[in-house]
Amino acid sequence: MQRIDRNTRGVYSIAPTPFHKDGGLDVAGIDRLADFYDAAGVDGLTVLGQMGEAPKLSSAESLLVARRFVERAGRPVVVGVTAPGFETMRELAHEVMDHGAAGVMVAPPTSLRTDDQIVGYYTQVAERLGPDVPLVVQDYPLTFSVVMSVPVLVRIASTIDSVVMLKHEDWPGLEKITTLREAEAAGRAPRLSILCGNGGLFLDFEVERGADGAMTGYCFPELLVDVVASVAAGRRDEAHDRFDAHLPLIRYEQQPGVGLAVRKHVMVRRGILASATMRQPGRALSAAERAEVDYLLERLREREPAADLVA
Repeated sequence: MQRIDRNTRGVYSIAPTPFHKDGGLDVAGIDRLADFYDAAGVDGLTVLGQMGEAPKLSSAESLLVARRFVERAGRPVVVGVTAPGFETMRELAHEVMDHGAAGVMVAPPTSLRTDDQIVGYYTQVAERLGPDVPLVVQDYPLTFSVVMSVPVLVRIASTIDSVVMLKHEDWPGLEKITTLREAEAAGRAPRLSILCGNGGLFLDFEVERGADGAMTGYCFPELLVDVVASVAAGRRDEAHDRFDAHLPLIRYEQQPGVGLAVRKHVMVRRGILASATMRQPGRALSAAERAEVDYLLERLREREPAADLVA
């Protein structure tokens, strides 16, 4: 399977982990998800991330989920291997790479505060995983409380060859993308692939600023694919018009603490997931929330052919 590198572009959808109503893994649901993403035209998948409920899985379950996606998906799969200790991280990373993963993603521990601590941590990660494991750095200060400045990211890219991609989720973050690309153009930094998260909330401008695409889990990946392609082709107004139709649902899905429940509910409505179950701790949508999401879906249906829903 193709591995990610510093020129990787496109849409890498973050896949949720499907569960049965009793909380058990829905292995057949993984197959349906992989087939759905293939049909949507994404360039790759990311599994066991924040929205994959990775901390709620056992080590054996994590490996099962990753292997199943790798085996089923017809495109590269990045696997989240974040763990408190390096041995657990190394074991999972090597297992999934041996089974054909395209790379691994590591989020910073919340204890990191200084620039040297951040660079030192990713240096240690790279040393423990080895030079042949492509690494994605997850930059998500709103969740991890770790602020990665542009100089820190330049140091990481310049000194750690196996770090090939930045999952950019800073907010606000448009200026960071511009500054990173300016440093690259001026020869002060090597190129990094930049794929953006935050549910796609700023994707229309992120790709205009120089991001290579998206790494996020919005429940209509077709929209992410179309926006990235339209901007690349110079069809700016078309990209924004399509994006604007989805913005109310993107905004609703981006609510902290409830976003994954919204995403899974929509995927049930679309016939992709059999159950919207989240493992505990977690909560289901209230009746009022489900009604609001369904209302947004019906409005989207007027402008989005992909919004054909299952009752």
